[in-house]
Amino acid sequence: MTDTTDARQLAYPCAEFAAYLRGLVTRIDQGGGWFGVFWQRDPEGLRACLDGAEVPPWDVVEALLQDLAAQYGADRADHEAAGARALHRAAAHAHDAAPGGHDALLAHLDAMTREQRHATERRRDLGRRLDTATTYEQAESARRDLAWARDDHDRATARIAELRYRVDELERGEPTQAPPEPSPAPVDDAEPAQAEPPEAKPANTKKRRPRGSARFAGLDVEAEDAPAPAQDAPLAPPTAATGARFAGARDEPAPARTPRPLDADAHRDVTAAVGTLLKLRAAARSGEAHILLVEAVNWPAARLPLLADALHRAGLDADWATLLWEAASLPPARLVDAADALTAAGRGADGRQVLRQGVGRPPEVIGEAVAALDADGRHREARILLDAYVRTRTPEEAARSALCDPDRLVPLVLDAARAVTDERHRDVAHALRVAGHAV
Repeated sequence: MTDTTDARQLAYPCAEFAAYLRGLVTRIDQGGGWFGVFWQRDPEGLRACLDGAEVPPWDVVEALLQDLAAQYGADRADHEAAGARALHRAAAHAHDAAPGGHDALLAHLDAMTREQRHATERRRDLGRRLDTATTYEQAESARRDLAWARDDHDRATARIAELRYRVDELERGEPTQAPPEPSPAPVDDAEPAQAEPPEAKPANTKKRRPRGSARFAGLDVEAEDAPAPAQDAPLAPPTAATGARFAGARDEPAPARTPRPLDADAHRDVTAAVGTLLKLRAAARSGEAHILLVEAVNWPAARLPLLADALHRAGLDADWATLLWEAASLPPARLVDAADALTAAGRGADGRQVLRQGVGRPPEVIGEAVAALDADGRHREARILLDAYVRTRTPEEAARSALCDPDRLVPLVLDAARAVTDERHRDVAHALRVAGHAV
């Protein structure tokens, strides 16, 4: 009787998220956008996600929310994103905690790390092909393939961060609800799409069949790949400084602003939130607990250290780790504010973690954020964000982050690279010259 009840409880989060996903799909254009790309490349894997047998990577859900924004407006999609995120996190918890889930996560992490390396090599090859193109058709073909290769790398990097977090969370032994483990399927690669990626965010278009997680938006996995890297392999290809330090070339973070005193409302809200979390966890209502955490992420940054202390005292350290992961998806300016607040309160490790996870975004997004911060006079925040990016991504990506405003960003990118090592500065300077910038 208990086993039957537990099985039903374990299956619920995945079924709940699948129901949400099916509802989302009915509201978007199924013939175009990202859904059209996913359906064209792997209808079987997409069906598995819609049926609740698999949980897609979060970047796939984001892409579908972009389809929703295209149809109903950004406000509608933004309003829905927090709830979708909470349901997704609960479903991922449940999926990972199933029998065999830990091994499936490790296998998928290895596959994504190999794909990241493969995408890096493919980008270099395509860059050379573009440089040597002698006709317009050859150049356009190389640019199209390069756009997909860049997206492959960006998505692999984001998924590596997501998978590592999930592995850490599972190994901490946080109680979660889990469905039965889906059967693994074989690898089935396909060629990249011949069309340009949608402008909102290039989609990954190749199939794969690693264990665990969603198949339909997976990345290409080479059967003859080199042995899987160690568990502590960096999030970016070699040359990135280890530790993803907060700012400057030292381990210590740059001085943060002095935190403002918190008012009675802040203390009251934190106390109420922690009390509610305790009740939700005791009742195994993980979906509602994650919604609450997502809402807390959007509080003023100054409240985060207070919330961290309260969660620790309540024995909810796993919820704090979840909240940090969610904070990494904040808009770049608010991401820096969160890291600032944590560092100023003596939680430098948390601040560095938020930044390290938060810069797993396309270079163009980081560049636009840095340029906006610098234009607004928030030079320190711009430097912190760019420093974290340059330390954890490839020189080519650092160079791409300067594309939106080269006059403003090229000097900042070079300064950030110089603060890492002389070697990183040389590599980034070379990448900027290859991209056509005067250095």
